[in-house]
Amino acid sequence: MKNCVWSRRQAGKILLIGVVACSLAAPGVPLHSQESAGLKIEDTWQGTLHIPQRDLRIVLKVSRGDKGELKAVNYSIDQGGQPLPVSSVSFQDKVLKFSIDMIDGKYEGTMSADGKSIAGTWTQGPNPLPLTFVRATPETAWAIPEPPKPVPPMAADADPSFEVATIKPSKPDQPGKAFVWRGAEFATINTTLADLIKFAYGMHEKQLIGGPEWMGSTKFDISAKPDTPGTPSAQQLKSMVQKLLADRFQLKFHNDKKELSAYVLSVAKNGPKMTQNTGNPNGLPGLFFRGLGVLTVTNAKMGDFTNLLQSAVLDRPVVDQTKLDGRWDFLLKWTPDESQFGGMGIKVPPPSDAADAPPPLFTAIQEQIGLKLEAEKTQVDVLVLDHVEQPSAN
Repeated sequence: MKNCVWSRRQAGKILLIGVVACSLAAPGVPLHSQESAGLKIEDTWQGTLHIPQRDLRIVLKVSRGDKGELKAVNYSIDQGGQPLPVSSVSFQDKVLKFSIDMIDGKYEGTMSADGKSIAGTWTQGPNPLPLTFVRATPETAWAIPEPPKPVPPMAADADPSFEVATIKPSKPDQPGKAFVWRGAEFATINTTLADLIKFAYGMHEKQLIGGPEWMGSTKFDISAKPDTPGTPSAQQLKSMVQKLLADRFQLKFHNDKKELSAYVLSVAKNGPKMTQNTGNPNGLPGLFFRGLGVLTVTNAKMGDFTNLLQSAVLDRPVVDQTKLDGRWDFLLKWTPDESQFGGMGIKVPPPSDAADAPPPLFTAIQEQIGLKLEAEKTQVDVLVLDHVEQPSAN
């Protein structure tokens, strides 16, 4: 998975596919009887998912843990071959069901009588797709790509700048908006100067006082390489963008405070329902929209989450009062309303009246991740813009 700060993708677009299987003995039938009939699930499975853009080869390896529980690792061969965790699985009466919360995906399929294949449907977004798995053999098994060599982090005391930075006008018909770190390069797509300032200083647009009209309308694509090797921390990346703004846009400002209508994020009564991530304490966070109202968050601090809410989703600043340290993983699904996603230039369609439609944002935050978002007036930091110019030549 790319190290990304935050990015938007069209609703329903499949970004990463994962599959897993689980086996339970049918009522009254010993597990060994199922296995002797060819229904043993511990094996390597593989299948091809046909999506409009291309075919995706999926490999699934199922094994058992020390306590006899089923474990599985999934690899999407054509998307880098990195493993993807499965949230829940069941296998009963030859029917396999599983879900992968982090990509909002679900699968249901039926095993064949000879136990050599599972035919079913993958659902991620509005258009379900057929997906059939077959048992792999040494002769037919697809090779799993070697994982890319990890890029070591920048030194913690490094103060990097962008050695080379190209700024050019965005293509008029280019969809989306993104801030992305790829390998040793930082890139943005369809970002205004206001977007860049909000990203660099963790501000909502209402916290930016002054500035020319073009600041929020003229869009740029940026490609930049740092002068220091390694993957930066989130703060090092923001520091580099701050220096870029001062150098190429001649940004000058001073700090102040102002009482504004804001949202305050705190912990709900029963505590957080998120998973703490301890794997990469200095790594960049990943915050991905896999559709309007489908947000995947990995390795993110609460400040990263509130920054995304205020910069992309909500119409006012968001203040973090959770007092939660560390980094977190979670999936948040809600039904947006017309007041949301203005920061991404999106007109939200009318809410669905389907019985299984996700709840509104404020309800989803409390029910799904154990936090609480409330509107109130409070003192917030603001940037008063004293001077800014169109970007200097590359």
